[in-house]
Amino acid sequence: MSIRVLLADDQALMRVGFRVLIDSAPDLEVAGEARTGREAVEMARQTRADVVLMDIRMPDTDGLTATQMITEDDDLAGVRVLILTTFEIDEYVYRALRAGASGFLGKGAEPAELIEAIRVVSRGDALLSPTATKSLIARFLARPDDGPPPAPPALDMLTNREREVLSLVAVGMSNDDIADHLVVSPATIKTHVNRAMVKLGARDRAQLVVIAYQTGLVRPPATGSHSV
Repeated sequence: MSIRVLLADDQALMRVGFRVLIDSAPDLEVAGEARTGREAVEMARQTRADVVLMDIRMPDTDGLTATQMITEDDDLAGVRVLILTTFEIDEYVYRALRAGASGFLGKGAEPAELIEAIRVVSRGDALLSPTATKSLIARFLARPDDGPPPAPPALDMLTNREREVLSLVAVGMSNDDIADHLVVSPATIKTHVNRAMVKLGARDRAQLVVIAYQTGLVRPPATGSHSV
């Protein structure tokens, strides 16, 4: 079954290019196109796309606001948002993750990288942010938000192993990496991750990363760290 992708970009040439690229993949198809953030939200409801490829700077409603509208809509719980933009700015990474985006990718990415990003985000398997280092993500997620803080997730609902797995997810390790580290099977790790997502009400691994830093389970790296 094909992964349905909604294209949200105010530039017609960009949408055409994305359409050609996505339609060239045997397991992907374009479900629709939107020129504004508001249109993206409306079309997400109409098309029930699996992934919205969302630009940030668009008229009417910007991509970050549209992302939050989509991720906060219970009727769109299965829709993932992949932010794709030319403006690879630290603040946008922070805001995109806060808005509930499942991934963040620059428009300078290689075609194969974009295709794989869509596949990964559709599975909810990983946080994609090749331009933003883990230290950058951690620093921005850990800083206080301007608005009221969200209710802290009940981390005490997690088992010790689920907490351990969550902390490793937060530093960017894949299921296979975690399995090797803990000397268990990848299937076991996937089970732990899925249970943690259910208990914490997380849509995907990106939200698990946010929760891990917001709750202090994982601390930002020391200033000056540039690990990726």
